[in-house]
Amino acid sequence: MTLKAPELLLPAGSLDKMRAAYDFGADAIYAGQPRYSLRARNNEFRLEQIEIGIREAHARGKKFFVTSNLLPHNDKVRTYMRDIAPVIAMKPDALIMADPGLIMMMREQYPEMAIHLSVQANTVNYAAVKFWQKMGVARIILSRELSLDEIEKIRQECPDMELEVFVHGALCIAYSGRCLLSGYFNRRDPNQGTCTNACRWNYAAQETATDPNTGEAIAIKMEQGFNFNQAQEEAESSFAACGGGERHPKADQVYLIEEAGRPGQLMPIMEDEHGTYIMNSKDLRAIEHVQRLAEIGVDSLKIEGRTKSLYYVARTAQIYRQAIDDAVAGRQFNPLLITELEGLANRGYTSGFLERRPSQDYQNYETGHSLVGHSHYVGDVLNAADGWAEVVVKNKFSVGDQIQVIHPSGNHVIELKEMQKMDGEAIGVAPGSPLHVRIPLPEQYNGALLARLIPAAVA
Repeated sequence: MTLKAPELLLPAGSLDKMRAAYDFGADAIYAGQPRYSLRARNNEFRLEQIEIGIREAHARGKKFFVTSNLLPHNDKVRTYMRDIAPVIAMKPDALIMADPGLIMMMREQYPEMAIHLSVQANTVNYAAVKFWQKMGVARIILSRELSLDEIEKIRQECPDMELEVFVHGALCIAYSGRCLLSGYFNRRDPNQGTCTNACRWNYAAQETATDPNTGEAIAIKMEQGFNFNQAQEEAESSFAACGGGERHPKADQVYLIEEAGRPGQLMPIMEDEHGTYIMNSKDLRAIEHVQRLAEIGVDSLKIEGRTKSLYYVARTAQIYRQAIDDAVAGRQFNPLLITELEGLANRGYTSGFLERRPSQDYQNYETGHSLVGHSHYVGDVLNAADGWAEVVVKNKFSVGDQIQVIHPSGNHVIELKEMQKMDGEAIGVAPGSPLHVRIPLPEQYNGALLARLIPAAVA
């Protein structure tokens, strides 16, 4: 059976990221106006940038989707059709939308405009897909909470509807983004594009006793030196198999959580184990499932991350492009692609709901921020000529480091033997941004990205 290559869809928070996505293998990108998409911060796309982006995309034979997927209150409903009109005139390839009212208004006024239903609409079954198909929606971005088998069933029941699936990036603790934590803590509504990632903050759990006068839970300070891993092992050893046995003795105990930036503000929570970052999901990585998704007939594989770095966009595009090409060519999955993704900052990886696993496999209980694996992004090559290249330094690197040169034509590892300031003075260390330095590099790598290989990964 000849597989149809699914579209590779990358995020873009800027024109430079859009160009990197296309350079490294993306078929399409998605970007949106801050007022009407769920990325109000770290988003440079105003009307001028959207127009440039659409024009450049079409000149390259690529697609540009405009994200318009917030869940609006009345004030934004009133202004939406006025503000979207100039975007429609630019002829984007589709609008990504979630709100039924806005979709209805778009279908009435611009029936020729393709609409992709956002993951924010939480489509989890084939009946819902058929409903939206009747409403004129061209593509469904399926909910992240679906398994591979469920996706396959939807494809079988809806053979003529375009389906899109997330394969990489951050996961939300709430049901596909429907969260109120940020609004509760900071008055910043995630469904209006201003999420502060409150689920990833550092929370400490405190045991409680009952106040004999009020019946309310009061904090008992936990012992110093609490060992989370030991507590988790003890909790897991006490759990009975699902469907039988005794309930864990602490399953019904009330705990109070305290966020690191809000000392003294104790909030009750029911938990059956201790730990920090209790709501912090690992990141999605489904590269090992690309072939299965292609076999199912998924039309588009989507990567999350409009606020991520240019390096993230370029590397995920390059690595997932290789996985798609291998699947279509009938080549076996290359596990080295997983290793390559470990070089990107991440919170630990999971395949999410694509494979059914114990709930603790989805969660990162240790850190709320991203950690770097086997390589570290260190710079961008601006100009390469006469055997030397000007590099914009992003992070520290030194003479003697193993440097991975990442380029659309292919990657190459070099040992950095010398380095100069821009005036030609020899130096041994580039300490970090915003320094510009010169390194020996052939002209063919103009525009490349540079990553320092961490020694354990070099061995």
